Amino acid sequence: MIDARGPRWSAGLTSIVLIIALITRSPVVIIIQLVQFAFGAFAGPPKSPYAWLYKRFVQPRLSKEFESEDVRPPQFAQFVGFLFALLATVGALSHVWPLFTIATSFALFAAFLNSAFGYCLGCKMYLLGVRLRRG
Repeated sequence: MIDARGPRWSAGLTSIVLIIALITRSPVVIIIQLVQFAFGAFAGPPKSPYAWLYKRFVQPRLSKEFESEDVRPPQFAQFVGFLFALLATVGALSHVWPLFTIATSFALFAAFLNSAFGYCLGCKMYLLGVRLRRG
């Protein structure tokens, strides 16, 4: 279980990084986000660099009472973000800018939805997959 506010805060930071990546077309910036997504997807969201920033600088300033959530849906969302950032990285490094722009824009859309409205698209995909597997 994790503090549900953390992934939403991380999505806000992700949105900023992805906007910078789109504006600058910087492979370095998209690789930074790729690494963030990799930590979240493979080690779990609480082990990611953005989670460390949240726990160190943001969470201490918030109410000690918080709503918790299962880590698996946000971890799946991080994996989906990782895939889009991987495509964007391939696009940037190979100078296939439409691939970079489309992949980065999809990741930005999902991050913005979570950050601004608390709607985690990847989490909803995870829950739908669980329901479909259960039949």
